Amino acid sequence: MGSHQDSTRDDSPHSLPTPATAVGREGLDALLADPGRAVVALDFDGTLAPIVPDPDQARAHPDAVPALAALAQKVASIAVITGRPAEVAVSHGGFAGVPGLDRLVVLGHYGAERWDAATGALTTPEPHPGVAAVRAELPGLLEGSGAAGTWTEDKGHAVAVHTRRAPDPRAAFEALRAPLTDLAARHGLIVEPGRMVLELRPPGMDKGAALRSYVHSLDAACVLFAGDDLGDLPAYAAVDTLRAEGTPGLLVCSGSDEVTELRKRADVEVPGPAGVVALLAALARRLA
Repeated sequence: MGSHQDSTRDDSPHSLPTPATAVGREGLDALLADPGRAVVALDFDGTLAPIVPDPDQARAHPDAVPALAALAQKVASIAVITGRPAEVAVSHGGFAGVPGLDRLVVLGHYGAERWDAATGALTTPEPHPGVAAVRAELPGLLEGSGAAGTWTEDKGHAVAVHTRRAPDPRAAFEALRAPLTDLAARHGLIVEPGRMVLELRPPGMDKGAALRSYVHSLDAACVLFAGDDLGDLPAYAAVDTLRAEGTPGLLVCSGSDEVTELRKRADVEVPGPAGVVALLAALARRLA
C-alpha cells in the first residue's frame, strides 16, 4: 500500500481527505455510492477518545457523539470495537439514549461482548479462568519487578498493566514485557501490547475477527475502519482480507507519535480523535 503522506484534501464545503492509495479511493467511493450497505467501525481509546494518563478518565471527543449520530442515520451500522468492557465504552462514550444512534453497536473485549444501542441489551460470555489466576499473581510479580509507577486495570475478561505513570514509561514497558508474557502463557492467555500498556487476555479475541464477523453478518458492501494502536492491526488485516474477497474498504489512522505502524498501512491519516471526528462529520455532510 502507498504512503499516507500523499493524502490531500479538496476545498469543497463537504471536504473529505483523498486516500493515498487506489484501494482506499475505491473504498471511499463505494461508501459514498452505497452508504446504506456500509459499516463504519472505530476503535475507542486514541480514536474516538483522546489518550489520557488514567483510562478511567477517558471520554469521547466532545464532538464525537453528534458526528456519530449524524452519520449513523446514513449507513448500515456504526461499530465501536474496543478492548474495554462494552459497558465502560458505552459510559465513557456517552452512547446510551442518544437520538439517531440506533444503528450503533459496541463490540467490547475485542468482540466477546456486544451492546446494541437500539435495545440497550448487553451480551457477555463467562470470563476465561486464566484471567482470575493472572489477577491473583500480578501484584506479586509487579512488586518484585522493581517497575515503580505501574498499575493494573481490571477489565473483567482481561487485565492490563499500564506504565504511562512510571518515571520511565518505555523502560518499564520493556522490562515487564517478558515476565508478563510468561505469566500469561502459564494460564493460557496472551499479551497484547499497546500505547504504554500490556494487556493479558484470552487468545482468539481480536478486533480483526470481530470486524470480519460483523461485516459478514450484515452482508455489508463496504467497510471503513479507524484505529490508532497495535491492537488495531488485526482489524487492518481484516479489511485487507475483505478487500481481497471483493468488499471495498478504507483504512483510517488516528495519528500519534507513540505508535507509527498504522500510518504506514493506512489509506488516510488524520490528526488524532479530533481528526477522526472531523472525518465522520464530513462523511455525514457529504451523505446528507
